[in-house]
Amino acid sequence: MKPRKLLRRIVVSPHNVWFQDLLALTEALGFRVTRREGSHHILTHPGIPELLNLQDVKGEAKPYQVRQLLQ
Repeated sequence: MKPRKLLRRIVVSPHNVWFQDLLALTEALGFRVTRREGSHHILTHPGIPELLNLQDVKGEAKPYQVRQLLQ
């Protein structure tokens, strides 16, 4: 799915987001996975000082982590 279309879908409904879709969106937005520890993926962005922590839970992303990305 194209990043713009995926972003619109996630903004409308931040629940039931597939983890792989969320990871693809973060990479399209310029984030890079700097390390992976178990189900946790730690991402960084050159223009954002905070780290983004995403967790894969049975193939889905946690809703609060989706909201953190949208902020």
